[in-house]
Amino acid sequence: MIAVITGDIINSQHADTEVWITKLKNLLEGWGSAPQIWEIYRGDEFQFKCNINDVFWRFLAIKSLIKSQENLDVRIAIGIGEENFSSEKITESNGTAYVNSGRLLTDLKNDGHTVAIKTSNDSVDRDLNILLKWSSKDFDNWTMATSEIIHEMIMNNDITQEDLAKKFAISQSSISQRLKRANYDLIVETNQYFKKKISEL
Repeated sequence: MIAVITGDIINSQHADTEVWITKLKNLLEGWGSAPQIWEIYRGDEFQFKCNINDVFWRFLAIKSLIKSQENLDVRIAIGIGEENFSSEKITESNGTAYVNSGRLLTDLKNDGHTVAIKTSNDSVDRDLNILLKWSSKDFDNWTMATSEIIHEMIMNNDITQEDLAKKFAISQSSISQRLKRANYDLIVETNQYFKKKISEL
């Protein structure tokens, strides 16, 4: 099984495309090569595949990156399933993971939520989607400053609050307050729960 994330940038028409697309490309390039592992298409949509254990952390890395840009957010559909055909271009690959992710993005555009997951197990989907709806009440309201801190924490496991304070030229107590406001410890727990539920598929 693999994970496929299909997403689109919310409010992309109100932002400087060159800035966010460069940052997104740099992030995705760290996870694999285009266009086999990831691709940005139709201006503000993208797709990439990853290991199922990494998918929640990858989602948060993208979410925090995009939310750190003014007025932007991202809509993300996570599909878990098989890959029956692997093309040189991810957008031409096929399997249940791709179908689940692609159809789910259409549903998200219609229902107004910013993230959801579709697997082959309705019970797992129900549990994880309730969790994502609650979590999104936090994620969707991250400020640009909070998003920057969260992104650094996700991308650098070993980074300390002191390191972050130096990087952003603010006090360590300010970093601590932002992480508390963002419920960072709960985010880490949620990632572990996600891995556990998906491993049961």
